[in-house]
Amino acid sequence: MSTELHQMGVAELAAALAAGRVSSVEATQALLQRVRAHEGLGAFLAVDEAASLTQARAADERRARGEHNPLLGVPIAHKDVFVTRDFPTTAGSRMLAGYRSPFDATVVARLGGGADGHPGAGAVTLGKLNCDEFAMGSGNDNSAFGPARNPWDPARVPGGSSGGSAAAVAARLVPGATGTDTGGSIRQPAAFCGVTGIKPTYGRCSRYGMVAYASSLDQAGPIARSALDCALLLSAMAGPDPDRDSTSLDRPAEDYTRGLDEPLPGASAGRPLQGLRIGLPTEFFGAGCSADVQAAVRAALAEFERLGATLVDVSLPRTELAIPAYYIIAPAEASSNLGRYDGVRYGHRAAEYTDLLDMYRRSRSEGFGAEVQRRILIGTYVLSHGYYDAYYLKAQQIRRLIAEDFLRAFEQCDLIAGPVAPTVAWAIGDKADDPLSAYLADIYTLPASLAGLPGMSVPAGFGAGGLPVGLQLIGPHLAEPRLLHAAHQFQRVTDWHTRAPASVTLSRQA
Repeated sequence: MSTELHQMGVAELAAALAAGRVSSVEATQALLQRVRAHEGLGAFLAVDEAASLTQARAADERRARGEHNPLLGVPIAHKDVFVTRDFPTTAGSRMLAGYRSPFDATVVARLGGGADGHPGAGAVTLGKLNCDEFAMGSGNDNSAFGPARNPWDPARVPGGSSGGSAAAVAARLVPGATGTDTGGSIRQPAAFCGVTGIKPTYGRCSRYGMVAYASSLDQAGPIARSALDCALLLSAMAGPDPDRDSTSLDRPAEDYTRGLDEPLPGASAGRPLQGLRIGLPTEFFGAGCSADVQAAVRAALAEFERLGATLVDVSLPRTELAIPAYYIIAPAEASSNLGRYDGVRYGHRAAEYTDLLDMYRRSRSEGFGAEVQRRILIGTYVLSHGYYDAYYLKAQQIRRLIAEDFLRAFEQCDLIAGPVAPTVAWAIGDKADDPLSAYLADIYTLPASLAGLPGMSVPAGFGAGGLPVGLQLIGPHLAEPRLLHAAHQFQRVTDWHTRAPASVTLSRQA
């Protein structure tokens, strides 16, 4: 059993633990050994074997007392923007090097040992995962501690900012991981690494204890191998947190695995998605999307048709405005959120300085990387006197118009589908000297983020160089069950989500 543990997804490993075929300690030890063997992937920033095994023993004891939470004892890992008591939290930045939080983020507590009366699902934390610094980036090459690498081709990016999470899942180092999505940072790395990821509706998951980038956009979500695995993780992560996060939705936690195997009402077992209308925005299939990506996405959509879904053409006419709107709103919020890292209240302080102003300047120059500094400068500029109305206010107005585009589109369809990114993963360093080209790669994920809508990436085949392609599904507000159901039915008849990179070839498919 121990030689096969890394092959199991969340649901399969949960079933093995529930049946007593393996203990949490055994699973944790096996996966920690695998993490050590793949250190060159750069997926993990922090591992503490003693802390992980302590959590695993606690999970085994809970199960011995009769607890039956499906995630109890399942090893996972967290993106390094979630604060954790047992592991350092850096957000991929020198500014927070060595920082240890006195508490767990709400998402971490709900998945793990719980806090403040919440029992927690009992999942075991294997460590903290690499990410772009303060979640700012599309390739995970902005991390201050070196890039994470794509398991399908180590010379290429795994996507960002949740690149370490996607790479760890794709390489079979963990069955599932947490990520955060501000403008596509769960969906795009999931697509680049051939795994499944979902960004919930804004407010579904608490942001308490998540290092802030852009507060009106940041949202936590899971990355795993399948829609079923994501549903299990999201069931534990989501739920209101009114005492700690005023933006969390007052919606009770729910079981997102319920009904995944059932056909839609009125549909048959052979055509379980009959009656589902999937909208295809013309703006997502233009010349800006590479031919190989389009071919894989079109083939996946044909499979949805065979499952009974109907494809309809829709339009999101303001799609091209999402990039300028996002790259005003997000940096503006970042300049405010990161103002606390000044060498006095939080973060790195320069060793040598002449006066207070010099200390601020040196501490922030040493602690922040180039991309973070760039976005702080942009954000400060657009919020400054005389420019607020011309830039920030206009961007917020465009944001509203983008949301209205989606409302009109959903009058014609139940879900929207298209590519996650215009191309497959690019080579590490390719966009280092041209940040604008990296910003443009977010064109298909930014609109849903600006509108606060749920979206997910589903493995849909391979493109140039044998690299994975992701199909993006977007739903109306609170439509996570609809998204997960459609993705699960697609994955029941396809095997793209079971494929593993050659460097981690499996003896049997997970």
